[in-house]
Amino acid sequence: MPRSMRGTRLAAVLASVLLLCGAVAACGSGSDSATGTSTAGPGAAAPDSGAFPVTIEHKYGSVTIPAEPKRIVTVGLTDQDSVLALGAVPVGTTEWLGGYKGAIGPWATAKLGAGAVPAVLKDTGTGPQVEKIASLAPDLILSLYSGLTKDQYETLSKIAPVVAQPKEYPDYGVPWQRQTEIIGRALGKEAEAKKLVEDVEAKFTATKAEHPEFAGATAVMATPYEGIFVYGPEDNRSRILSSLGFTLPAGLDQAIGDEFGANISKERTDLLDTGAIVWIVSDPATDAAKLHKDKLYGDLDVVKQGREVFVKETGDYGNAISFVSVLSLPYTLDRLAPQLAAAVDGSPATEVTEPAS
Repeated sequence: MPRSMRGTRLAAVLASVLLLCGAVAACGSGSDSATGTSTAGPGAAAPDSGAFPVTIEHKYGSVTIPAEPKRIVTVGLTDQDSVLALGAVPVGTTEWLGGYKGAIGPWATAKLGAGAVPAVLKDTGTGPQVEKIASLAPDLILSLYSGLTKDQYETLSKIAPVVAQPKEYPDYGVPWQRQTEIIGRALGKEAEAKKLVEDVEAKFTATKAEHPEFAGATAVMATPYEGIFVYGPEDNRSRILSSLGFTLPAGLDQAIGDEFGANISKERTDLLDTGAIVWIVSDPATDAAKLHKDKLYGDLDVVKQGREVFVKETGDYGNAISFVSVLSLPYTLDRLAPQLAAAVDGSPATEVTEPAS
């Protein structure tokens, strides 16, 4: 579509949204515009007293949220989980993994309750679907786990207040704790968000206590994408390992740079010779065989001593291990910890099996 026509169409959509808000107060009603159902999830708590207005700093400046948001759209790929955990149901979510109604994974569906399933937005590489977002009449747009550009931020800001990614982390690099806390502030539920974070961190602590063998062992996450792609220290997948007590391989940060991950050269295959390596793959058996044919990798001790963990990327477990949210992490830890324990137990004969479900 020519740019001029897109601009005219967007202006018309924005105008209709303003009319909708003025005529039926949809922008602050907390009701789905199509069904009239509440966007509050089960057991939703009231916002903290005096929480609004609240100003939140982000990569492109700051944004002020004047009152409790009722119609939330999540542009960040995992932001919906924090919203759901805090007792609200977004009117729109952005699809990343695919295959889930409302872009809500099985680890989070219980939080939906009787709320309407969110409309699903898609980002095919050209940025957020601005017109569809505008048609949802949001009063808050969340884009924390994202690569939102300044131009995209400014465009979305014409529709509603936008909380962009924090400036202190790379794009797609906000830790799940900060993500939850910032969204908690945006929803006026800072204390509740803090408690959610503490509960998940307590599960990490308990898992570490059950597996003292994790402490100090090296580990890394990787995927066979265009060669070998390794996740760096600023990626949430790597942070799972660090939070369990593992140490990332020395030199990984230099090899990755300031990105969340990068392809490594054949000369840096040594980075994979760790106490355990978690491979996120399309097919565990097929991809393992392909990797082992590479002599540089196949001859490493991590392979010879059976310290590999293979996770199918398209299953619920594989999706959860990449999602890394306040709701997906307990689901992930229940499955990943036993696999890691088998990988680092010191016996090559111990099989690292896939979770039953």
